[in-house]
Amino acid sequence: MTHPVKAAVFGTGSWGTAFAIVLADAGCEVTLWGRRAEVAEAVNTTRTNPDYLPGIELPATVRATTDAAEALRGADFAVLAVPSQTLRANLADWTPYLEPQTVLVSLMKGVEVGTAKRMSEVIEDVTGVGAERVAVLSGPNLAKEIAERRPTTTVVACRDESVARRLQAACHTPYFRPYTSTDVVGCELGGAVKNVIGLAVGIADGMGLGDNAKGSLITRGLAETIRLGEAMGADPLTFSGLAGLGDLVATCSSPLSRNHTFGTNLGRGMTLQETIAVTKQTAEGVKSCQSVLDLARRHGVEMPLTETVTGIVHEGKPPMVALKELMSRSAKAERH
Repeated sequence: MTHPVKAAVFGTGSWGTAFAIVLADAGCEVTLWGRRAEVAEAVNTTRTNPDYLPGIELPATVRATTDAAEALRGADFAVLAVPSQTLRANLADWTPYLEPQTVLVSLMKGVEVGTAKRMSEVIEDVTGVGAERVAVLSGPNLAKEIAERRPTTTVVACRDESVARRLQAACHTPYFRPYTSTDVVGCELGGAVKNVIGLAVGIADGMGLGDNAKGSLITRGLAETIRLGEAMGADPLTFSGLAGLGDLVATCSSPLSRNHTFGTNLGRGMTLQETIAVTKQTAEGVKSCQSVLDLARRHGVEMPLTETVTGIVHEGKPPMVALKELMSRSAKAERH
C-alpha cells in the first residue's frame, strides 16, 4: 500500500492555513509549521487558527508544530507561505532539514527587494536544489474563500511537468481545481505584478474614480505585465490565463484582497504609516512594487503604472498629482 502524501506547510497565515486545508481534503498528511507556539497549540487543541481564519474548522489530518525538522521529516512537498521578504532568512534555517525527495512549493507572490529575484530563484539560491524540485502555485486564490471551500481554480507550475502533475494530484479537491504549466517565470510574474496593479485599482477606488478607470487600470496593468514577461522569457499566453488575468481580476475586484484594501486606504487620503497600522496582514505589493520596477529597468521595459504606484507608496507623491501625470503622458498606439 502506498503511504499518503506528506506535506509540510511553512506559515500559519491565512493562505498557508487555507492551503493546508486543501492538501488535507485532497488526502495528504499535513504538518503546519508556525513561529508562535500559541498558534500551533490552538491548531492542535481547538482545530482552528483563531488569528487568521477564525471560525473555520481544520481537518483532523492537519497538525501544527514550531519545529522545522519535525515538519520536514518524510515530506514529499514543503510548501512555503511566508511573506516574500522574509523567505531568504527563514529558508536558510530550514534547509538543513530538507530531504532529497522533497519538492519545494512557493505560494508567495512577490519579488525580493534588492536582488529583484523571483521566489523560485530565491529558493534555488538558498537551498541549492535544481529547478526540477521547485514548483509555484498561482491563481485567483483569496484564502478566506478557499478555506470556506468555495470553488476555485489555480495553476501549478514546474519546469519538470511530471512534478507539476504530482503537485496537481496532491491538491485536487472537489472545490479546488489545479491546472499544470511549465512556465514558472510567467506564473510568478503574474502573481507579483498583479499585487502592484491591485494597489493602483485600490487607490483609484479610494479616490472614487469609477469603473471606467478600474477597467482601464486592469487592462493597462495586464499589458505592462505581458511586456515584462516577454522580456524575461515567459509565455505571453500565461498572462491571459488563471495566473495572469484570473488572479488580477480577483485581486482588483475583491474587498478580501489585502493589496486592494491597502490601496483604497491610500486613495482615501491616509498616509503610508496610517495604512500600515490598520493593515494586519502583509500586502505584498507594497514592497514588491519597488522590486518589480527594478526588474523592469533591468530589462529596459516601460511600466508607467508600476512607476506611479511606487511614487505614491514610497515617495509620498499625492495620488491626484500621480493621476494627472499618468493621464498627460504622450499619446500612443494601444499596441505600443
